[in-house]
Amino acid sequence: MALPVPRCVDTVIIGNGPSALVLSYILHGHIPYYIGGHHDSILDLKLSTRPSLLNLTPDLYAHFLSSLRYSTQALPINTLLDTLIRPNADTEISPTSCIEWRHEPDKAISHVAIGQASQAGGQWADNPVSASADIGTLSYAEQLSLPGYSYADHLARSQRQDQCDYVRPSRTEVAEYLKAYPEAVGISDAVYTREKVDNVYREGDGFVIGSLGVRCKHLVLASGIFTVNIPPTPMLAPIAQLDLVHEPLLVIGSGFSAADVIISAPPNRKVIHLFQWAPDTRPSPLRGCHHTAYPEYATVYRQMKLAVIASLKTKSTKSPLMRRKSNPFFSQRDWSTYYEGLPNAEVLAVSCTDGTNTARVTIRLASGDIVTRLVGGLQYVVGRRGTLDFLSPKLRTEVLGTNNVSTTDLTSPTLISGHTLRTKSESSLEVAKDLYIIGSLAGDSLIRHAIGGCVFAAGRILGALPSTFSPPSQSPASSSVSTPRSTSPVPLSNASSTPLQSSPTSASTSASTSNISTGVIANGHSDLHLDRRKLAREVEKANAENSVWVDSGWWAGGLGLWRGR
Repeated sequence: MALPVPRCVDTVIIGNGPSALVLSYILHGHIPYYIGGHHDSILDLKLSTRPSLLNLTPDLYAHFLSSLRYSTQALPINTLLDTLIRPNADTEISPTSCIEWRHEPDKAISHVAIGQASQAGGQWADNPVSASADIGTLSYAEQLSLPGYSYADHLARSQRQDQCDYVRPSRTEVAEYLKAYPEAVGISDAVYTREKVDNVYREGDGFVIGSLGVRCKHLVLASGIFTVNIPPTPMLAPIAQLDLVHEPLLVIGSGFSAADVIISAPPNRKVIHLFQWAPDTRPSPLRGCHHTAYPEYATVYRQMKLAVIASLKTKSTKSPLMRRKSNPFFSQRDWSTYYEGLPNAEVLAVSCTDGTNTARVTIRLASGDIVTRLVGGLQYVVGRRGTLDFLSPKLRTEVLGTNNVSTTDLTSPTLISGHTLRTKSESSLEVAKDLYIIGSLAGDSLIRHAIGGCVFAAGRILGALPSTFSPPSQSPASSSVSTPRSTSPVPLSNASSTPLQSSPTSASTSASTSNISTGVIANGHSDLHLDRRKLAREVEKANAENSVWVDSGWWAGGLGLWRGR
């Protein structure tokens, strides 16, 4: 029987996914220290005099912007911790970590991590999309490890160590790892599942979780951006109730979830795929998937591209993947027979046939032609969003800023994406006084990019970093320009606009209507076009570039290492 949630703690973490688990591990008194050995001479020099990583300041990663080695879309602080934990992770197997986690019980503080998921792991414990849970993750196994109990340690318990290097585990396997993590590292006393958080408001110098009667001094939002599926419009809703597997499946969406559904469909069931195609302004994140590392996603993207070529009535082109014998996934189904892609098409009408469990869908193609298709089911996977409707209207306004909250109805649920709080997070993860965001709420959705934000929040909560929060005269959420130290491109308009509200009957509904840069769209996945096993040459170039920079002394205002030589 689960113990009741304590009524008064220092910190409440809303969520029980990977970010929440990492922060709980730190707040239990496990402090990260730099122990040397990083290949970046500048970073090594800076950290050698201040090894405690709870005191993270921008000067540590200020030079990242000028180095090819750190060309990532993640927040600089997340890039910093990632490269310290896994230096050269993209080219080396099991690199030696430059961080040591030391248990210092005197620094532990009372806290709880509260989530509605049935087990520790957050969205990994659920399966909101009707797709196979055996599809490989985007991250490799060695990039999914949390501190104190790595994924390799987890596999070693079942003598499966050989399944870690350059392996993409399934969603089920990752969920099992995250479920085992709290007990393995001794934080299970603070992790709560199946608890609904609601009516969170500020009171005095702290916060109150109204639904649970819990009071705290610090509040951390780790609820993620994948909890709510964008629902189909009323016109499409009747198709979603159908499930006739012998008739075609209508799939609407352009991203990974849509690809997962297509991959999971029976090989002999026809798929009619409506998707947005705007490679110059809003490319599908599937475009970044390397054909060797992500063959299934690369195959779906290639079929989408061939459908575009066909729709333009250009000369037929044979898919390169049909000639690639290195891609075994392509041969698993007859794509020319069982896949029909309709780029930038729009559903005009739906009529259900009585007694047949099928529906006739009228579709307008990008060319303007009208076609009809008989379908036996619908998968509407135009995206998932998070929600902050568990916050009181006033607190929600503090977090989002007035530009992102309806002034006419503050009680309505507020859906958010990875872009909503990105501009704010580039200034600080303390988005309101004593209130922090971590994980995908800050715009970085990969587990490997979660630890930096957790260390920063812990530094502030434990007092190692003084809070510099002061309410801005203008909401950062309305700013259109990225901060100078940001490594992440942000849109020049509508950077943190409210979630998509356009007509979801069109294939374009898999994306927002604002012009968002390619890097941000991918939520940190923009480097998937690279085969991480073939990056040695680029690392050599980065090493040479870094050495020249160190020797020049420019990084220290002309007072660099060369002065002492």
